[in-house]
Amino acid sequence: MKKNIAHVLTGRAKQITPEETVIQPLPHKDFRFANPFIVIHHIGPETIAAGSAMRIHPHPHRGFSPVTFMISGEGYHMDNAGHSGTITDGGIQWMFAGKGLLHSEGPTKAMLERGGNWELIQIWLNVPKAHKWDEPYYQAATAEQLPFVLEQEGVQLRLASGELEGKRSPMKSFTPVTAIVGTIAAGKTVQLTAKPGDPALLYVFRGEVNVNGTPAAMHQLYVFDTAGDEIAVTASTDAGILFLTGEPINEPIAAKDNFVMNTAEEVEQALEDYKNGVFGTLQY
Repeated sequence: MKKNIAHVLTGRAKQITPEETVIQPLPHKDFRFANPFIVIHHIGPETIAAGSAMRIHPHPHRGFSPVTFMISGEGYHMDNAGHSGTITDGGIQWMFAGKGLLHSEGPTKAMLERGGNWELIQIWLNVPKAHKWDEPYYQAATAEQLPFVLEQEGVQLRLASGELEGKRSPMKSFTPVTAIVGTIAAGKTVQLTAKPGDPALLYVFRGEVNVNGTPAAMHQLYVFDTAGDEIAVTASTDAGILFLTGEPINEPIAAKDNFVMNTAEEVEQALEDYKNGVFGTLQY
C-alpha cells in the first residue's frame, strides 16, 4: 500500500550563528516534529574560498544526537568529552550528546586553507527519556564503510543507518532508524519502504523528484502519513535525496535552543546549567 504524503514543506533560510545560515525544512511553521526526527539543517552547496575562516564555535547540546551527512567537503568534530574526528565526501558523523557536552564543528583547517566545495545535512535525532542522561559518545564512518543499497545504473544510495537488503550500517543508536542518502539520475526510479506506523521523511537536497505522484524540488521535504509502506521515488532531473524512517518515540518533546528534552523545566535547567558552567569548557 502506498504511503500518502501529508505535507510537502519548503525549507527556509535560518541564521544559526552570526556567520552561518542554513536551510531548515524541519521544524516548519506547518509541521513541527516527526519524532524521533526533530531538526533538519542543510548547509550549502557553496564554495569556500582558499584562506577562509569559518566554523561553528563551541556550543552545548543535551538529550539527543546531532547526525551529520557530509555531501561534499571535509568537516571536523571536537568536543569536551574527549572525542574528535574528521569526515569527508559521503561520510557520516554521529554525536550522542546525552547528559551534555560542548562541541565545535565546521570545515577542517586544511579545507579552509585550500578551499573547495562544502555541503552537508545535519539532523537532530531524539532519544528515549531513559537514555537522555547517559554518557556522550561519538562515532563516524567513511563513505566506503556505508554499503550501497537499491543498486541500479544511475543510482548511488548508501545506507547511513539501519539495515536493508541484508546489509547493515556500522552506526549504532538508541533510536532505531533507517537513513539512506545519495543521488538518483534523471528518469530512474527507486522503491523505498517504511514500516506502517513509523514516521518517514524524504528531503530533496538536489534537483527535482516525483514521489507517489507528487513533485518536489530542491530544499523541499516530504512528510508521509504513518499508514502504508510503499514509496516510489522518480528523479525528474539528476537528484539528491535523504530518506529517514524509524521507530516513533511516543514521549513528550520539549525542544529549545540546543536541547531536546521531555519537559520545559528540563530545558530551562539545561540553559541554567550552561550559564553556570556545568557543561565545562572547550578551547578550539
